[in-house]
Amino acid sequence: MTPSPRVDYQTHPTQYHHWKLSFEGPLATLSADFDENGGLRPGYKLKLNSYDLGVDIELNDAINRIRFEHPEVRTVVITSARDKVFCSGANIFMLGVSSHAWKVNFCKFTNETRNGLEDSSQHSGLKFLAAVNGACAGGGYELALACDEILLIDDRSSSVSLPEVPLLGVLPGTGGLTRVTDKRHVRHDLADLFCTSVEGVRGQRAKDWRLVDDIARPAQFAEKVKARALALAAKSDRPENGHGTSLTPLARTIEPDRLTYSQVRVEIDRSKRTASFIVRAPQGEQPASMAAIEAAGAHWYPLVLARELEDAILSMRTNELDIGTWLIRTEGEASAVLAMDATLLEHRAHWFVRETIGLLRRTFSRLDVSSRSLFALIEPGSCFAGSFLELSLACDRSYQLALPDEPGQAPTITVSDANFGLYPMVTGQSRLARRFYDEHTALDAIRSRAGQALDADAAFDLGLVTSKPDDLDWADEIRIAIEERVAMSPDALTGLEANLRFNGPENMFTRIFGRLTAWQNWIFQRPNAVGDKGALKVYGKGDKAAFDWNRV
Repeated sequence: MTPSPRVDYQTHPTQYHHWKLSFEGPLATLSADFDENGGLRPGYKLKLNSYDLGVDIELNDAINRIRFEHPEVRTVVITSARDKVFCSGANIFMLGVSSHAWKVNFCKFTNETRNGLEDSSQHSGLKFLAAVNGACAGGGYELALACDEILLIDDRSSSVSLPEVPLLGVLPGTGGLTRVTDKRHVRHDLADLFCTSVEGVRGQRAKDWRLVDDIARPAQFAEKVKARALALAAKSDRPENGHGTSLTPLARTIEPDRLTYSQVRVEIDRSKRTASFIVRAPQGEQPASMAAIEAAGAHWYPLVLARELEDAILSMRTNELDIGTWLIRTEGEASAVLAMDATLLEHRAHWFVRETIGLLRRTFSRLDVSSRSLFALIEPGSCFAGSFLELSLACDRSYQLALPDEPGQAPTITVSDANFGLYPMVTGQSRLARRFYDEHTALDAIRSRAGQALDADAAFDLGLVTSKPDDLDWADEIRIAIEERVAMSPDALTGLEANLRFNGPENMFTRIFGRLTAWQNWIFQRPNAVGDKGALKVYGKGDKAAFDWNRV
């Protein structure tokens, strides 16, 4: 069988097929105009502004460019360039011809993209308004739900709907069920009616049910959209006269068993089904003043790191399904990482630094929700310090080499202030707080050692690493741990890891990733959805779905 072409998450507005981006003072407008013939893979047409992974890759790129290239923008208006249709959701025929893994990874990325809108609203002051100017169904409404406000045109035909259950036998899998209740506080019986109806809800009823924030007749719609967008912009603290930074193309080389960037590389061992992610510390003198940081722009090390690591994670998740264990390694000087942390913390109120921290935060979160086993290997030459320690804290296990006979050569880890909340998980916790269940005794003991280089014994005693093999046992213990891991069921490991990684307080985001996604994953494999007569398979063919009526 001919392998599918690699999916590339890098693009540019000049290459967009699906979104039109325009600017007017503090407002940016993203208009959906999806190219029917521009699907990422053959076998379907993106009719009625239905989307596939390629559409969301462009959306993710557009939002990042607004974040970094247009600091003057305070509100993003998401609307449609099509008459009478906003977005009809994920392309059903694409889902019908896609593998299970493709569907799940597609949903995960679209979830992360929509969560990213809310992340920017909360942390960076970038607000979002959905100007729903036509039929808005399924994933289209889920995109609107991720915005701060939804304004619906009241033209007697435009509606919002989540028709997946009655129409396709699957769930609204991009946060729809959760946001309707947790975010919009739609009464649960009304939510039940809404989510089991194909027709959707229009006009005043949509507002009364809290499905939208407001409605406007066609003659007043554009004026009301602008007024609401400006009102949201007034709540933002993004700079009116900030100097944007152009996101230049990544320096990247793709080989059959290696991804190489300027600061990140991924080495794949197909025989062992593992990949090593090696992240390099800053090298040489780094800018410390805001003037120097702004001059560096897209070449500023923390931004380069965030962009390269994000691309590597996304590429490996989508293109290397069989590589189930990722070994996280670092190299360089811990002092350089700690100096980077100090700069980030000193200037964190500046919009550009704040956006860079945001991209790092979202990138580390991509590790948390990746369905891969993550092992950190702390070896000589490592620099798991501060921000880089987050990579280890995100892992399922961490191994630190002990060298009792050569203490001067032993690898160390260092906790910095960055580990106490600069990069919260989607739970709102730091990874240290997650690790120790917010227990003050453990966290206070670690804070008292912040800034100190901790060898394997000290790190193990503080609970910061899983194991501390010495040089005699290191190779065998790591080999056995990896061999045991890769021999286990990938399905069981995915469920295990997701449950153990999110052990703290539940919120809307953990419910989306941990509950809604898990159910959708199961439903995507059930014959009622994807069997020969499943609802997703027969859609559009004139046949009626044949269900197995047993409740499981």
